Amino acid sequence: MSSRPAPVGPTAAVPNEGTPLVWLDELTPRQIVGELNKYIVGQDEAKKAVAIALRNRWRRQRVPDDLREEIMPTNLILMGPTGVGKTEIARRLARLAGAPFVKVEASKFTEVGYVGRDVESMIRDLVDVAINMVRAEREDDVSDLADAHVEERLLDLLLPSSANGGEQEEKEGPGPPQGEPRQLFVAGPSGVEPMPTPESESGDLASRRARTREKLRKLLREEKLEDREVEIEVSQTPNLEGMTIPMGGTEGMDHNFTEMLQDMLPKKTKRRQVTVTAARRILFQDELDRLVDMDEVVNEALERTEDMGMVFLDEIDKIAGERSGIGPDVSREGVQRDLLPIVEGSTVTTKYGVVRTDHILFIAAGAFHVARPSDLIPELQGRFPIRVELTSLGEKDFVRILKEPENALLKQYTALVATENVKLEFEDDAVEEIARIATLLNERMENIGARRLQTVMTTLLEETLFDLPEEGPRTLHVDRAFVRRHLEAIVEDEDLRRYIL
Repeated sequence: MSSRPAPVGPTAAVPNEGTPLVWLDELTPRQIVGELNKYIVGQDEAKKAVAIALRNRWRRQRVPDDLREEIMPTNLILMGPTGVGKTEIARRLARLAGAPFVKVEASKFTEVGYVGRDVESMIRDLVDVAINMVRAEREDDVSDLADAHVEERLLDLLLPSSANGGEQEEKEGPGPPQGEPRQLFVAGPSGVEPMPTPESESGDLASRRARTREKLRKLLREEKLEDREVEIEVSQTPNLEGMTIPMGGTEGMDHNFTEMLQDMLPKKTKRRQVTVTAARRILFQDELDRLVDMDEVVNEALERTEDMGMVFLDEIDKIAGERSGIGPDVSREGVQRDLLPIVEGSTVTTKYGVVRTDHILFIAAGAFHVARPSDLIPELQGRFPIRVELTSLGEKDFVRILKEPENALLKQYTALVATENVKLEFEDDAVEEIARIATLLNERMENIGARRLQTVMTTLLEETLFDLPEEGPRTLHVDRAFVRRHLEAIVEDEDLRRYIL
């Protein structure tokens, strides 16, 4: 059992694109569905189910400690054809919660004993996502302080202190006989003049240096010194990428051992002459490394993985069914049995520490055209108690998908064309015609759901996007006649349709 205390609530939230920060403890299930509606059309039952599952994770954080460990997550299976929003629902849900999220394809795993990815690798990937997420949050917190430190270090490089100059002279040549004072020289108005010694130096020189430093600071902030070259010292990590050290263990062991060996080997430093722009970037990263406590980052990331982590298991229907005994299906049932302890709750060793999977939320998805959820082994079925069926998308849904979401395709293409000083306007009858053609193509060919809209839109605007730079600023109206003129021949020609759409 983990010795880390369970957090009281989510430690961070992420912005839902285009909206202010949304904290999970301020969202009711109805509000969660409202946030999902901004990007996903229809599928109300699925949205309701995932909203309840997400809110239950918040509720679990607030129950008494002795009962908290007993409350298991409500894993779900989303059933429906491709392109209806299964993956997008899970991805948006994770962003809304500020939770570590990883999407994996169940068909890529193989049973232990076969060549391929082992199921524990998805938990290691989830921890990596959590580490990057927490580190990015900590870096945002200290970015202003890091900027201030970088500015001071750049000023030190542009205007070395007299003490540093003395040290440099001591390195470059022999000093005066012991007991005799060192005499330094500076360039003055009438040539080389002796620099005052510390005993005789007046406050005038110090004030001149201070004024010069402030002038340089002003020039730095106005970005007028970006092309000036400075000399900085950078550390070089030993490159072991080409080395292969077989450990004979599970997947990831070789990589972890290589990283450990890199940490053990001494880092070399090298002085480089770079521009202020490059130095700023190098020094900023160096300051972030100094200011961010990676031990705290790892501890928080492991807590967030265990209590808020989400794994989206796509194509789970591809591993349903019994072994065929021959061919690539030989390990389907074996993969299910390997998945079972991970979903049920076990410990997984990662390079950052041991992670418990008891309270990670698993959302599985599959088209289930041939197989059914009942074809999964009974033990695995029991770990996914909630099953939601997503409906196929029709012509009316496509019209809404094109126009309503905040990331709607029409909005995306309008913004892209606007970069060439061209205003793109879609008439309502054009949107209806695009939806009709996409629906027709899904019926005649493979039904790929809303993804068909992307192929139709790309084909529709191909010539327009190609000619934009030469035609200059203008307004382009897209109506039903425009859509039919550019797509009708392709839709009617079965050979072209097969390759283009």
